[in-house]
Amino acid sequence: MTTPTRPPVSRWLAVLAACALAAAGAVGATALSGPPAYAASTPGCGKAPTLRTGSYTIQSSGQNRSFTLRVPDGYTNTRPYRLIFAYHWRGGTMSDVASGGGSGTSWAYYGMQEQSGNSAILVAPQGIGNGWPNSGGQDVTFTDDMIRMIENDLCVDTTQLFAMGFSYGGGMSYAVACTRSTVFRAVVVYSGAQLSGCSGGTQPIAYFGIHGISDNVLPIAQGRGLRDTFLRNNGCATQNAPEPTVGSGRHITTTYSCRAGYPVQWAAFDGGHGPGPVDGCSGCEDGTRTWTKGEAWRFISQLGTTMPPSSPPPSSPAPGQSNVLLVGQQSGRCVDVPNASTANGTQVQLYDCHGQTHQRWTYTSSRQLTVYGSKCLDASGQGTGNGTAVVIWDCNGQANQQWTVGANGTVTGVQSGLCLDASGNATANGTRIQLWSCHGGANQQWSLRN
Repeated sequence: MTTPTRPPVSRWLAVLAACALAAAGAVGATALSGPPAYAASTPGCGKAPTLRTGSYTIQSSGQNRSFTLRVPDGYTNTRPYRLIFAYHWRGGTMSDVASGGGSGTSWAYYGMQEQSGNSAILVAPQGIGNGWPNSGGQDVTFTDDMIRMIENDLCVDTTQLFAMGFSYGGGMSYAVACTRSTVFRAVVVYSGAQLSGCSGGTQPIAYFGIHGISDNVLPIAQGRGLRDTFLRNNGCATQNAPEPTVGSGRHITTTYSCRAGYPVQWAAFDGGHGPGPVDGCSGCEDGTRTWTKGEAWRFISQLGTTMPPSSPPPSSPAPGQSNVLLVGQQSGRCVDVPNASTANGTQVQLYDCHGQTHQRWTYTSSRQLTVYGSKCLDASGQGTGNGTAVVIWDCNGQANQQWTVGANGTVTGVQSGLCLDASGNATANGTRIQLWSCHGGANQQWSLRN
């Protein structure tokens, strides 16, 4: 196993660029209500890669976490690739997924190595205790950290991230769909259930659920429940989804009529708990002959790099809102001036909302966010880099004190183009507020409330 020599990865970083294939490009904000409406490449584009096919260990949430990576044969840094995560089942390993087990390479990464034809970067993460409890969101954070590492080194199309998994891995894929719907384009859940949590779970994402009608480990009703979450989120029309009978040896796939760009499919098969059923053979599992890999690949590969927003874009909030709270979506806490300080350079923080004057902001006609009537939210030292502290300072009208409050939940610095960000993806009282590249995470989503 190879341990990368880069520093520990503990923060999600995604840099969006215009579609210049060989350049990292300029940073752009990601629409938080759905996938970005344009293709974007990563800092790894145009760079000589250091990552190769093999196993890696990184630091995530204070633990050593491992994954197996497969870089396509003939990889070139001048084209952005799909990035597919394949989560193992309970008791399984990253090696089981990467090798394809008894079915070999035809079933590696749930068949995506074969089906993709060298058009995808593939990742098989290793769960803690061979599972995906996602305690405190640590497995989602691990996923964030892997993405950051890969995107910084390899050329990835940020509009083409996918996750899939069987059983516990299906539960993990569902957790990703719930909490990272603005990062991942689609998920495929094989015989899954809500096992790894569902933080958020209100935004649309393309979803394909596959489940056996005789599953006695995670009954099909649990899989239907996961599916129904995204039937609601994706604005799908009510329709019948027929399922095969026991002994029929067949599967039936239903494609729902949903909001453009956010399809939902459901495949029920005559069989039990497994990801590789074979038509005409009730109860058989064979990664070489299964129909699931072909249908999964067709589902994700239909999703092009130009994708619609989740709903018609609302207009941005107009300046002029006064005496309001600035509330973090992820934390439910307010942007607060510590100890009601009025000193220039005081870095703002998250804190329980109490509505006192040091949490009351006015969005002015000059796009300033003022507190106490005379202090402005300010990018410290006119900084434009990731990690720049967000402080209060005497209002002076400069660009580092001007903000665009977007209808999508972002608060973006006019000078820097970076987003207001809760440091370290944290939600606790005292979490410092900073500038960071806009990536669509919930720690960069804010609302103005009375």
